[in-house]
Amino acid sequence: MKVIKYGKYVGEPADAVDLDELMKRLGDFLLQSGFESQFYGLSELDASRSMEALREAILRALQEGDLFPDDAMSDELREMLQDPGALNNEEIRDLINKLVERMAQEGFINPQQPPQVTPPPDKTPGGSLGQPREMDAEARFEITDKAIDFLGFKTLQDLLGSLGRSSFGRHDTRDLSTGVESGGVSRPYEFGDVLNLDISETLSNAIRREGVKVPLQMEYRDLMVHQCEYHSSCATVLLLDCSHSMILYGEDRFTPAKRVAMALSHLIRTQYPGDTLSLVLFHDSAEEVPLGQLARVQVGPYYTNTREGLRMAQRILLRQRKDMRQIVMITDGKPSALTLEDGRIYKNAFGLDPFVVGETLEEVNKCKRAGIMINTFMLATDYSLVQFVQKITQMCKGKAYFTTPYNLGQYLLMDYMQRKTKTIH
Repeated sequence: MKVIKYGKYVGEPADAVDLDELMKRLGDFLLQSGFESQFYGLSELDASRSMEALREAILRALQEGDLFPDDAMSDELREMLQDPGALNNEEIRDLINKLVERMAQEGFINPQQPPQVTPPPDKTPGGSLGQPREMDAEARFEITDKAIDFLGFKTLQDLLGSLGRSSFGRHDTRDLSTGVESGGVSRPYEFGDVLNLDISETLSNAIRREGVKVPLQMEYRDLMVHQCEYHSSCATVLLLDCSHSMILYGEDRFTPAKRVAMALSHLIRTQYPGDTLSLVLFHDSAEEVPLGQLARVQVGPYYTNTREGLRMAQRILLRQRKDMRQIVMITDGKPSALTLEDGRIYKNAFGLDPFVVGETLEEVNKCKRAGIMINTFMLATDYSLVQFVQKITQMCKGKAYFTTPYNLGQYLLMDYMQRKTKTIH
């Protein structure tokens, strides 16, 4: 008689890894903005998007620990991971390759195979195809929109956790309107109101007029509706400085700013669906960038054309019919460039150029006349920058925050949500 023995299935180590936690740990690597590239030259062929660089980043994440359940991490595997030459170990490399496959299957990355070449026709037998071979170029990858959205959600989760809050509704104001959630006294129904009847008050009006009888005749003037808090909508342009100074001076200021922009985007899309968020990058000039492309953006060129950024932000906001319109500007430097009428760019990086500052403040004044609020988050405490930002704050009655790349997200999100709890007059 044939006997079949069954044993307990022990899955692959790669299947036991918490992929969400792994993606979170890879966030800085996936969103890097050129901070490392400045040391070996900016190039489309940099290794920052190569599969080998991704494998090294995954290895570092595994070496940090806590990605495996306790029962899935053997002592032998732990020793192999801590070996300086771990990436050359066949088992470790196989583990990492399977994690890369999982990331691709889950839609977090898009692997791109290296280009291939085939032998010339005279070297290929008639009627057959030459065997392709890979070129020396490394295989590369692109992060997907799903990965960008996931990293934005995780950043938002971390930021809101550090603020001590767990959930947020829509933006409250001091005004009242009719709606589903009652929040105040009732009032007579008017044409156009949401028909959220206050049954008790409506019947009381009819009884006072007709007396207690059956049937009770109701008239239009008897109708009473609940009042609820009026929820405002807001159009926001995130004006992000991507001049070269954002990765100079020994720290990467741009990647944390990108993380905050992604978190703000996720917050607005999930909690404030009536709001809009646009992204404008400013450097030597300025351009609007789709939020889906934010994770792929890198720093450069060199100068800071604040006026051009404000101009583009105004054009975007003036197309929006929202109760509130605001610009959230994140910068680490004073304005040092200006687009002239003929399209040439005037540049002066030394001190506060009166011409550049004057034209930029005139653009700030236009924002003020259009009712656009400007809130500025400064990533540096340079004296000339502080002077300039204080002037903007005085003109626009906005807010200015001295902050760092490490607590930028807390300040920005706190201001965004607090602004929504009051009416701006």
